[in-house]
Amino acid sequence: MTASAHRADPRITPLPRLAGKVAIVTGAAQGIGAATARLFAAHGAKVVINVLEDNAAARETLDAIGTADAMLFQADVTDTAAIARMVDATVQRFGPPDVLVNNAGINVFNDPLALSDDEWSRCFEVDLKGAWNCAKAVLPHMLAGKAGSIVNIASVHGHKIIPNCFPYPVAKHGLIGLTRALGIQYAAQGVRVNSISPGLILTAIAEAGFAAAADPAAEKKRQADILPTKRIGEPDEVAYTALFLASDEARFINATDILIDGGRSQLYHE
Repeated sequence: MTASAHRADPRITPLPRLAGKVAIVTGAAQGIGAATARLFAAHGAKVVINVLEDNAAARETLDAIGTADAMLFQADVTDTAAIARMVDATVQRFGPPDVLVNNAGINVFNDPLALSDDEWSRCFEVDLKGAWNCAKAVLPHMLAGKAGSIVNIASVHGHKIIPNCFPYPVAKHGLIGLTRALGIQYAAQGVRVNSISPGLILTAIAEAGFAAAADPAAEKKRQADILPTKRIGEPDEVAYTALFLASDEARFINATDILIDGGRSQLYHE
C-alpha cells in the first residue's frame, strides 16, 4: 500500500494526538475556539470550554463534545479572579492543564486619531492582557509538571498593517512578542509557547461582516478572489494547527508563529 493510499483508507483511525491531556480553550463558544475544542476532544483531551457568556452557541459546543469530556466555564479573560477560579475548577475536575489555547479576542478597528481611550484599553485588556492572564494562571501547573503547551491565536494583522484597523494590529504584534518572550523564558523547563496568525477565516464575525455589505455575496466573492487559494479559510484549518502545536509531535517547536492565510500576506500586490 502506498503512503497516499494509506492516508486515504477510511478504515484506518489515527491514534489520538492528545490522549490523557487536559486543555483549556478560551473564547470557545463558536468559530475557531469551538472548532479547536471539538477537535481536541476528538483526539482524546479533556477540554474546558471557556466562554464569556453561557448561551446557545456555548451549549452547542458542549453538547457536541459531551459532559464526560468537557466542562463549560464562563469567565471574562480580563478578570484575573475568574480565570483563577477556572483553572482551579479544571484541576479539580480533570487535573492540571497541559494545554492552553488563548483564542478569546475582540476586533477594534478605527482611525488612530478617532480612537477613544476606552477602545484602546478594551482592545489591549482582551487581546493581549487577557492572554497573559490565562498564561499566568496555568504556568505554575505546567512548570510543576515540567511540560505544557500554550498556543496563542494572534492574527495576520500582527505581520501586515491595514489602514483604519487601529489598534488591533498593535495588540496582535504584542501577542506575538508575548509568545516569543514566554517561549524562551520557559523552554528549558518543558513549557512551549507558540502562536498562530490566521488570515480571513469563515467565522460568525466574518459572516456578519459580509452580511453588512451592500451585496453580501459579491463582497464574500471579492474577499475570496484576492486570496491566492481563491477561497476563505475554515475554522477547522486553524484548529488542526493548534492541535499539532499542542501535541507532543511539536515538542521541538517553540517561540514560533505560524501564518494561516492562504498565502495572502506574501503577495506584493493584488
